[in-house]
Amino acid sequence: MAFGGFDKERSAAPMADINMTPLIDVMLVLLVIFIITAPLLTHAIRLDLPKAAAAPAPQTPHTITLSIDDAGRLYWDGQPLALDALRARLAEAGKTVPPPELHLRASRATRYDVIAQVMSAAQQAGVDRIGFVTEPPRPGASLGSGAAPTAPGSKP
Repeated sequence: MAFGGFDKERSAAPMADINMTPLIDVMLVLLVIFIITAPLLTHAIRLDLPKAAAAPAPQTPHTITLSIDDAGRLYWDGQPLALDALRARLAEAGKTVPPPELHLRASRATRYDVIAQVMSAAQQAGVDRIGFVTEPPRPGASLGSGAAPTAPGSKP
């Protein structure tokens, strides 16, 4: 730090100005460090995860497949069934030990109240394990596209 100048003719009072050059040098060094390290802190790791379709659930001896079409008609393992008969069949199935699993296949256009009635009837009968069956997307079809539903009981 300089407290005076080379000019001896002036007064011998100390210089009151701050030398900014070292402060600017430190600021520029810190700026360069932050410019280099900031992208490293926000870098996300890119992962290429494998693409695999899930295997369909195995059919166990205690599995009931219940299909509901667009009109709300019920099909018990491919056979047409009324809602009252469904309650009776679910009550019989609920008495078995262990209670069976209910695989529910509903069309996209099925009204929710029909699905809710079926789920309520299953719960009242003691069939607590309910699974919703979906179809894997067809190759080249987007998730939002409306694929034509298949008839209940038929293979896609």
